[in-house]
Amino acid sequence: MTHRFSGRTALVTGAGSGIGRAVALALAAEGAQVVAAGRRQEPLDETVRLIEGQGGKALAVSADVSRAADAQALVRAAVDRFGSLDVAVNNAGVFRGGQPLADLPEEDWHAQLATNVTGVFLALQSQVRRMRTQPAGGAIVNISSTFGLHTASPEAAAYAASKAAVTALSRGAALDHIRDGVRINVVSPGATETSMSLRPGETEPDRAERARATLPLGRIAATREIAAAVLYLASDDAASVVGTDLVVDSGATL
Repeated sequence: MTHRFSGRTALVTGAGSGIGRAVALALAAEGAQVVAAGRRQEPLDETVRLIEGQGGKALAVSADVSRAADAQALVRAAVDRFGSLDVAVNNAGVFRGGQPLADLPEEDWHAQLATNVTGVFLALQSQVRRMRTQPAGGAIVNISSTFGLHTASPEAAAYAASKAAVTALSRGAALDHIRDGVRINVVSPGATETSMSLRPGETEPDRAERARATLPLGRIAATREIAAAVLYLASDDAASVVGTDLVVDSGATL
């Protein structure tokens, strides 16, 4: 086991389950002190228990990243508890689909933009403002999706638009702030072993069979594989990687 993040503080949003929890655990396993953020306290507390159970240090903070005050409070919490903010992973996101665009309720459109786009914008602002004051700067990884690439999926147009915006926002911010010592990159997962990748009425064995039949790799990604991509981009191993979008999708977009 390497310890690429020893002595560093990492903030992970959407850390109560799925990819966010896997990223938080992986960062802690490599030495980071982790602030686990999300809307619901109970799943965050469980993430902290898992980190502490493997000998790590963590803090759970309930927050809604679509609110500027909450995004700022997360940064303050990290600095107040651990003294710095060295890594941030903006993973919080929502999916409201299941209808063609013409039938999508307007509130579902706004909900996805509020968390998936405005939430990343507000998080980036707060994180960069802190990191650029630090001698060592910092690294930020935003979680997008293959839905935001050139592929399309039925009944997910609004979600796809929000994720395309995350990638574009990240690239622009990366160029704005690399001379401030802040590296910003993106990971775009494809289908991953989370509840979001299950179709209505589909079981996990059904999903595995569908993946064997449709994906070049023959399986979907494990959350630990997404976490590994995130940790690479956040680490000094990727010191010259700026504004990239690392796609982890079992070959689906080839």
